[in-house]
Amino acid sequence: MNRVDLGELDKAGARCRLSDDQAAALDATGLVKPRPEGGGWWRLWPNGCAGAVRIDGLDVEVHPKVGIARLLFLLGYAGDPGFRPEDAGAEAQPELWPALAESLARQAERALAAGVLQGYVAVDEALPLVRGRIRFADQISHRAGLPLPVEVRYDEYSPDIAENRILRTALRRMLAVPRLPASARSRLGHLDARLDGVRVLPHGAIPPDWRPSRLNARYLPALRLAALVLRHHSAEPGPGGQSMAAFVVDMARVFEDFLTTALREALAGRPGHTAGQYHAHLDTSRKILIKPDVVHLAGGRPVAVFDAKYKLSYPNEDAYQMLAYCTALGLNRGWLVYAQGAASGPLPVRNTGIEIIRHPLDLTAPPGELLAQIRILANQALPT
Repeated sequence: MNRVDLGELDKAGARCRLSDDQAAALDATGLVKPRPEGGGWWRLWPNGCAGAVRIDGLDVEVHPKVGIARLLFLLGYAGDPGFRPEDAGAEAQPELWPALAESLARQAERALAAGVLQGYVAVDEALPLVRGRIRFADQISHRAGLPLPVEVRYDEYSPDIAENRILRTALRRMLAVPRLPASARSRLGHLDARLDGVRVLPHGAIPPDWRPSRLNARYLPALRLAALVLRHHSAEPGPGGQSMAAFVVDMARVFEDFLTTALREALAGRPGHTAGQYHAHLDTSRKILIKPDVVHLAGGRPVAVFDAKYKLSYPNEDAYQMLAYCTALGLNRGWLVYAQGAASGPLPVRNTGIEIIRHPLDLTAPPGELLAQIRILANQALPT
């Protein structure tokens, strides 16, 4: 097995032998940028993403600077503020695939410990007798003039409910990853067998809707993690028919989504509402569209603007961008929120009355402390 490990901020890249098909498959995932060096040798460069790709005999992993456990927390919280650090316990696993498999197996075991959840599901079927309700439109279109069988719809108490479909599909996706530890594969396979009779969602299908309730409360941590697997994991043939599994996330987008959700939660007690990717126009002719990452509105007008910056530096372009946002939205202060860095004072813009705040967050802090940092940011931007 050929293995390549890179850090998210790796400046030297990694040199390895690849076939043209492997290079094309890697390039398609977006995890790395392969560059040919001749003689079958390629240099792989980080591409602003973190994750892992397995293509036949090749493993490539780009480790996030915040660590695997924190990455899973950021992803999970962005999708569901109820996501807790313990929902994805990856600290003991230095590699992403085993970390995901271990976390999913553990949470699924807890979810199923009291038995497989069941519920009423609607079943459409053609039967030799009437059960439930006759689907007259289908009966006429499919069996005009024929009394039997009858197209009916009835409710059946079954394990084939949305929660189990999502969970089983995530288990199957993880089982498709090659070379998982034998213990993890055995646990995943056992859990999959327990969900016998539950349909697996096809690739590309939108997961079915479900709502948290008292009945499915024990499933929630497993479903949160399963949602991550379904959202970011793929297992499909690559170029040349090679087997490929990938879990790839754009770290800038991860940070933006996390910040949007966390600020929405932190500002929930203020009048108004918080919007992500807010659409406005810079010019009066409405030709130049701007989309600040986060805007809080009260009384129908913007009162605070934030933009997420997953960078190591404070480039001038960030200040120009925030100046445009503040000018268009009629605000005298804007917040550039960075994923690292040292705190600095306000940056007053000459002749405008506008000041720009560059506010760093420490993503390496424990989740509770990280969310506390965002509450402090919310209080500074909109004091209660």
